[in-house]
Amino acid sequence: MRILTLSTLFPDASRPVFGPFVERQTLGIAVHPDVELRVVAPIGIPPWPASLVPTYRKFRDVPREEEWKGVKVYRPRFLHLPGGRFDPALEARAVLPLLTRIYREFPFDLIDAEFFFPDGPAAIRLGAAFDVPVSIKSRGSDIHYWGSKAGTGHQLVQASQRAAGLLTVSNALKADMIALGMPEQRIKVHYTGVDLTKFQPINRPAAKTVLNIESPLIVSIGALISRKGHDLVIQALSAVPNATLTIIGQGPEENKLRSLAAEIGVAERVRFAGSLPSESIAQWLGAADVMALASSSEGLANAWVEALACGAPIVITDVGGARELLTDAKGGQVVARDAKSFATAINDLLAHPRPVDEQRAIAERFTWDSNTAALYAHFCSILG
Repeated sequence: MRILTLSTLFPDASRPVFGPFVERQTLGIAVHPDVELRVVAPIGIPPWPASLVPTYRKFRDVPREEEWKGVKVYRPRFLHLPGGRFDPALEARAVLPLLTRIYREFPFDLIDAEFFFPDGPAAIRLGAAFDVPVSIKSRGSDIHYWGSKAGTGHQLVQASQRAAGLLTVSNALKADMIALGMPEQRIKVHYTGVDLTKFQPINRPAAKTVLNIESPLIVSIGALISRKGHDLVIQALSAVPNATLTIIGQGPEENKLRSLAAEIGVAERVRFAGSLPSESIAQWLGAADVMALASSSEGLANAWVEALACGAPIVITDVGGARELLTDAKGGQVVARDAKSFATAINDLLAHPRPVDEQRAIAERFTWDSNTAALYAHFCSILG
C-alpha cells in the first residue's frame, strides 16, 4: 500500500526534537515490507512582518524536499493567520499542487493525517481532490484545545464525519472525541510506543553523579506552557526538602517560571534544561527519583511511559489515559492538580521507593512494534 502522511507536527533541521512521536511512528510504518510511504510536512508562516521574527525566520534554510532518516519528506509552506481557523483551508490550498506532482509518480492509496488540527480538515479536502480515503489521528491538545474553540471545533467534527477511520492515543481521549460529536464506530485506540532499549533503568546514583546531582531528583517534561503545569511542580518543590527539579522543554513561559522559582525561594534547586534529544532525556529519567507532570490535559503522554520505562515512578494528574496507564500504585500516583497534592505524593514516593522492575513492567506494554502492527492493521481495514 502507498501511504501519504500529512503532518505539521514533524521534525526538521531547525527543530530536530519537534514531534518526535509522530516521527517515530512514521519511521516504524515506513519500513513495513508491505508499505511505501512519503511524508508531507507543511510549515505555517505568518504574513510579513511577523514572518521576520526568529521563530519563523529559521525555516528559510529548511529544504523543501529531502531524505529524512530514509524517508522522502516534502516541506511546503502555507500562510498561517492569527487564530488558526483558516489554517486547514490554507494548508490544503498550498499542498494541493505538490500532491498533484507527487501523485503522478506515487499514486498514494490513503492520506494519513497525524494531528487533528489543522491536518485533519486539510487532509479531508485533499482526499476528496484525489478520491482517496483519509485516516486522522488525535493526540490530545488537538482535541482539547482546537476542539473547544468556536472557530475550529466544528471543523474537527466535520472532518471526523468524513474520514474513513480515526485513531486516538487513549480510551479517555476517545470518550472526549465522542462527546464532541465524532462517530464512535470509526474511532480506534492506538497506543503510543516507547523505545525500550533507549529508555531503560540505569545505575541511578552513577547517573546523578554524571549530571552533578547530589539530592533527590524530580524531572518534569513538556513544553513551557500553562497547560503542562510546571508552575505547580515548582510550587510543590518548596515542600519537598533538598530535592532538585529539572524541567525539560522550551516555550514562552520560561521567564515566568524562573521568576516564580525565585519568588518562592527555590531558584537554586530548579534547572531548565531546554529541549533535549531522546538520548539525553533517557539519561535524566534514568537518574530521576520521580517524574512529575501537572498537565491540565493529555491524551496519553509519552513522557509518562518513558519515565516508567526508565524505572522512575510518576506523579500525574487525572487527565487523558492516566488511569489506563496507572491501574494501581506500582507505577506512581494520580493526584489532584494542585501543588499540595503533588508535594505530598512526591514526598511519599521519595520516602517509599518502588522497585524499578514494577515501573518497567508497566512500560513494557507499549512497544513500537505493536504500534506499527496496529497502524498497519488500521490502514488495511480502511483499504479493504
